[in-house]
Amino acid sequence: MLKSGHVDTFARDNLPAQELWPDFKFTLPELQYPERLNCAVELLDRWVEAGKGDRTLLHTPEGKITYAEFQATVNRICNVLTKRLGLVPGGRVLLRAANNTMMVATYFAVLKAGGVVVATMPLLRAKELAYPIQKAKIALALCDVRLAEEMEKAKTQAPELERIVYWGGGPDTLEAMMEDEPDTFEACDTASDDVCLIGFTSGTTGVPKGTMHFHRDMMAICDAYSTQVLKPIESDIFIGSPPLAFTFGLGGLVLFPMRVGASTVLLEAAPPDKLLAAIREYRATVSFTAPTAYRAMIDMLQPGDVESLRKCVSAGEALPKATWDAWFKATGMKLLDGIGATELLHIFIGSPEESLRPGATGKPVPGYEAKVIDDDGNDLPPGTVGRLAVRGPTGCRYLSDERQHDYVVKGWNVTGDSYLMDEDGYFWYQARSDDMIISSGYNIAGPEVEGALLTHPAVAFCGVVGAPDPERGQIVKAYVQLKDGVSPSPELAAELQTHVKNEVAPYKYPRAIAFVDTLPRTETGKLKRVTLRETAMAEAAQGAPQSKAG
Repeated sequence: MLKSGHVDTFARDNLPAQELWPDFKFTLPELQYPERLNCAVELLDRWVEAGKGDRTLLHTPEGKITYAEFQATVNRICNVLTKRLGLVPGGRVLLRAANNTMMVATYFAVLKAGGVVVATMPLLRAKELAYPIQKAKIALALCDVRLAEEMEKAKTQAPELERIVYWGGGPDTLEAMMEDEPDTFEACDTASDDVCLIGFTSGTTGVPKGTMHFHRDMMAICDAYSTQVLKPIESDIFIGSPPLAFTFGLGGLVLFPMRVGASTVLLEAAPPDKLLAAIREYRATVSFTAPTAYRAMIDMLQPGDVESLRKCVSAGEALPKATWDAWFKATGMKLLDGIGATELLHIFIGSPEESLRPGATGKPVPGYEAKVIDDDGNDLPPGTVGRLAVRGPTGCRYLSDERQHDYVVKGWNVTGDSYLMDEDGYFWYQARSDDMIISSGYNIAGPEVEGALLTHPAVAFCGVVGAPDPERGQIVKAYVQLKDGVSPSPELAAELQTHVKNEVAPYKYPRAIAFVDTLPRTETGKLKRVTLRETAMAEAAQGAPQSKAG
């Protein structure tokens, strides 16, 4: 590894041993990066230095913000971080907000100052925030004041968090601190392999994994998927729904447009109706959202709504061919399907319009390789279903986590997806090969929802799996065994749903609840989720009645 620019060496010290890393490949000329690299300089400062600071970067409900104006804001935050809040290079900073200007500005300020970003979704509850704070030893959080309640609760559960600074109102705000700070700041001299982002993602056990990414990784996803497949141009206006705490949203709504000097629309909430209206209002040209959103927008389309769009990226969950066909019929545009992973930062399989094959995820993004393997890591021939294995310029490096051994096999990243590769090299999605539920683009760990249900006094045992759903791809379905003396009812089902919403992020709640007398278990007493998944699929196919709400 290169000489680090970090003073706080926690992140580098807690990388997995290098022999456990995947084999990194930098096969494209665009992926050859200098030893000293700060991605904030490459994505932001260089446009101002090139005389393009007056170009629009952000479109917001409050108005437009240029690259130069955004740089000035970022620099002031950098000065606050380093002079007033004690951030040193390598220090971790938790960020918490919806998709808005200050979320992006604080993100870039931490990067430019040499810190490590830990971005979190607005819907997370206190205990979901406490875990990454403790795992990554985070002492400082920057947060939208509208999200203060859960943030303050998290602070009581995670003593590592020494200070929270809010923006958006109240005393001692970030804006107040910024007022007296200069709008210039010299970027930290970071190495290209210094950690700049720890993205936490739920696993099959429900315990989040911290995925560690370097400054060069932030550039690599731009120079691989965006440059080679998406092919944006300077005049593009990006728009989409994924939160910036998801790396899908980070790349698609921030990094990709900034790499080419384009602009992006920031929407704090972007359900299909609002996303469609914003596409029309801002004349957006590149859209990033989940398949379910595209499907929902079809029925809402009015003449002229999407005439400005020229690229539509679909990821976050499998894209059904029926949705691809329906969108193409309604709009004449080909959805660009893709699969990515937080471990690899962004999309690594996906084809451009001229070579895509409807129904297939696509071919490996230039710079990446992919194959299908068996349970022992051996290559499988075309036409055989197996586990997806990938390698390229980005890859899995977990923060002090034994699950590194499971994700990296013989130098390849094994994503947990089952795939088939055809004779032409196209990859066709089959299913998730673990217990993750993917609903409307959100990754939800069944065991985490089970843990929330089990805190209700009426619940004796439960099992949570994904059930097929035409609108969301999957929904969270809970099979609940009640305690003796408790009777099932629609009212109780609704009560359990509300209970889960109060325990964990609301999007994780079970949209269907089935009360059962007993749950399937192995001889050793382990819950047989595979049996529950089969039951859920059969019930969905038969249209069985369920206690369903929301």
